Amino acid sequence: MSDQTGAPQSSGAQRPEDENLGFAANLMYGLQHVLTMYGGIVAVPLIVAEAAGMSAADAGLLVTACLFMGGVATLLQTLGLPFFGCRLPLVQGVSFAGVATMVSILHTGGGMQGVLGAVMYASVLGLIIAPVFSRITKFFPPLVNGCVITVIGMSLMPVAAHWAMGGNAKSADYGSMGNIGLAGLSLFMVLLFSKLGNAMLSRLSILMAIVVGTVTAVFVGKADFSQVLSGPIFAVPTPLHFGWPTFDMAATISMFIVILVILVETSADVLAVGEIVDSPVDGRRLGDGLRADMLSSIVAPIFGGFTQSAFAQNVGLVAVTGVKSRFVVAFSGLILIVFGVLPVMGRIVACVPPSVLGGAGLVLFGTVAASGIRTLAKVEYNNNMNLIIVATSVSAGLLPVVAPKFYDQFPDWFATIFHSGISATALVAVTLNLVYNHFKQGNSDQPSVFEAGYGRVLSQHVLEALADGDRVEGGKVFDKEGKEVPVIQAKPAHGH
Repeated sequence: MSDQTGAPQSSGAQRPEDENLGFAANLMYGLQHVLTMYGGIVAVPLIVAEAAGMSAADAGLLVTACLFMGGVATLLQTLGLPFFGCRLPLVQGVSFAGVATMVSILHTGGGMQGVLGAVMYASVLGLIIAPVFSRITKFFPPLVNGCVITVIGMSLMPVAAHWAMGGNAKSADYGSMGNIGLAGLSLFMVLLFSKLGNAMLSRLSILMAIVVGTVTAVFVGKADFSQVLSGPIFAVPTPLHFGWPTFDMAATISMFIVILVILVETSADVLAVGEIVDSPVDGRRLGDGLRADMLSSIVAPIFGGFTQSAFAQNVGLVAVTGVKSRFVVAFSGLILIVFGVLPVMGRIVACVPPSVLGGAGLVLFGTVAASGIRTLAKVEYNNNMNLIIVATSVSAGLLPVVAPKFYDQFPDWFATIFHSGISATALVAVTLNLVYNHFKQGNSDQPSVFEAGYGRVLSQHVLEALADGDRVEGGKVFDKEGKEVPVIQAKPAHGH
């Protein structure tokens, strides 16, 4: 293990993620994490509830169930049990990867019980194969890891832009200067609080910016808290409220493909946050993290929840704030559980305008991409094909971001996997790294046009002709004593 300067730590040194900052700091930083991911965690149950034609009451129960299970999953991931939990600062919640598949199951007559059954039984299969994924850390060197982390940040940029424009494309003021102005204010406040000398304010810059932005939104009529008390104050998620999950082979297979995507994404997130907090992630630790994901996903349908995975935007928050403590994120889990049993708290948070979150999101997600670029800077690019590996992998990851319909004509299983930019990047980067850097049979001993184009090259015989102290000035070569070295003009070959 190494500290932030790269110096090795002694075996008895405390890991960065094991620092406990105390109740007040844990609570404030934990709330900052929840505000960052709240919109994402409630979006999935709202989409599914609409597709299922649920009543407002049942939709509310679905949302609270997902909040509650996200909190439980976060506690399991951060605090851990034997064989479960990577004990890193990762916030867990409902994965977006399964939305299309769950809506498809609903539209083909499976109903909510069919959706919950597909999630549960596919997650059991995921738990069984988790040990296989836990052995892939050797296939994630900085070359691969840097590509994945970069794409995680870039693929979230459309989310930040959508939030900044208002969060509802059907709204009349979507993309208005009022919404974008609020996003700009939020962004400015993040930068301002980060600039101030106070370390606490700097670390809470996202939360403080959201508070300032929301207060401003109230005064300009962009935030409305009048409906906060119009609903139950307290509600406990009821087990099997939507009925016992039912098994269907086709639905389970479809959801299992989603589980494979989630396993790849979670592996990337675990490795990314390990890189950010400067804490090593070996196969056993990764396996514990994947098993925690799958166990949470198995239990979630009992309460009305769906597949659980790490939230990439919170990886960005760790990078921005420098707060690496897993106990901070454990408090996020407790807050999510409170929101799950106190719907009134969720309604308060829901009043934060998406445009305010969008301004903060630009910094959060951009920081993730910057962390990936920093990792890629450690990679050696001379006399190898690493540059083309990075280029191809990042491009594959950005395809579904810049062209969301790119895979619409592909088979469903393929589209499900590659529609996730994170999964596409991971699969392409791992594959190309194996092809070019591990299975070297057939590789040319001459640099490709891509490698040669990276920088200037000298032939070996020119290099051998140079001596220590030689320098070039005005197109002439001088030795260390300042004497000009004569250059012999090469005679053209016969026939040319």
